Amino acid sequence: MPPQLKAKIGLPKFRIEKRPPPPLLTRVKWYVLSVVISLIIGAILILSAGVNPAIAYYHLFSGALGGKLALTETLWRFTPLLLTGTAVAVAFTCKFWNIGAEGQMLAGATLAAYFGVTFVGLPSWVLIPLVTVAGFLAGAAWAAIPAILRAKFGADDVVTTLLGNWIMLYFVGALVEGPWRDPYSLWPESPAIASAARFPTLIPGYRIHIGLIIAVLISLLFLLIMRRSIWGYQLKAVGANPRAAGFAGINVGRVLITAAILSGGIAGIAGVNELCGTHFHLKGIAMGAVGELSWGYGYAGVFIAMLGGLHPLGVMLAAFFMAIMINGSQAMYRATGVYSPFWRVMQGVIMICLLIGIFMINYRVRRVRE
Repeated sequence: MPPQLKAKIGLPKFRIEKRPPPPLLTRVKWYVLSVVISLIIGAILILSAGVNPAIAYYHLFSGALGGKLALTETLWRFTPLLLTGTAVAVAFTCKFWNIGAEGQMLAGATLAAYFGVTFVGLPSWVLIPLVTVAGFLAGAAWAAIPAILRAKFGADDVVTTLLGNWIMLYFVGALVEGPWRDPYSLWPESPAIASAARFPTLIPGYRIHIGLIIAVLISLLFLLIMRRSIWGYQLKAVGANPRAAGFAGINVGRVLITAAILSGGIAGIAGVNELCGTHFHLKGIAMGAVGELSWGYGYAGVFIAMLGGLHPLGVMLAAFFMAIMINGSQAMYRATGVYSPFWRVMQGVIMICLLIGIFMINYRVRRVRE
């Protein structure tokens, strides 16, 4: 609208102003409020389907936490979510927008599958660390490419990391449809990895395995790095103001590339976790859909990192909440008939509420008087 016309009809003017950094408790309150509002919106959606929301939520939470089997299944889901959430949080802390954890997961699983299928004669105490390190290196290498493109050439990291997901997805699909197709089942998946490469279970008869311990240790290591190391300080400084960090003598490009490598490596370990702890085959595209190696864990990592406020402990709580939603939605579907991917709907609703909350935390809208 032209300024002359706007002044003539007397429309009010508004200005968005940045607030001072809020205390941690205020941020936590907004995050919790975002989840509560989302659950209320979810209850309205459940009610529109003709189901009592109280009964549906009861089955959701009891199906995720009620009993040994339900709890172990939730922790099994929690493991890759914690890894991808931590991976994204590492990158986002320095404002490297890594949306490519899904592709980095597949990269890690691919190289780990190669070692797991090839070196069948090695013992477990050698082969398990070998495939884990291989997965870390593959994910790190795949994340380093967009980081270098941004640091050296100014490329948009959102675009490059997102496109990397599809490149790796179709690369894995070409492998399992061609040279890596299982010669026995002829299904589009790699041959089974050696039994020595498979993660031992923590409780016999249940799917929870040592990947849970690895994920928690990585999350705690991230917490230690952020609080006690010089590199953690540099990571936060680059994220807060890269120009000021550069004037302070911090090599911004190097910090960014290092964060991307660490982020991609952790996502690669998430791929190893799914390969060696659950599926034992590298899976690609089956019948036009993404295979079951990842249930979108890499994309969910973005949501988890944001909901956790990029804090390691917050990421851990957010990953556990998302695991409850995924596991409990299936139980809710069996008991009430509510659409089983309900957790995907809730993920989107929570993200919208969370973004509004983050805006309210950091900015305020003030009316400008003439």
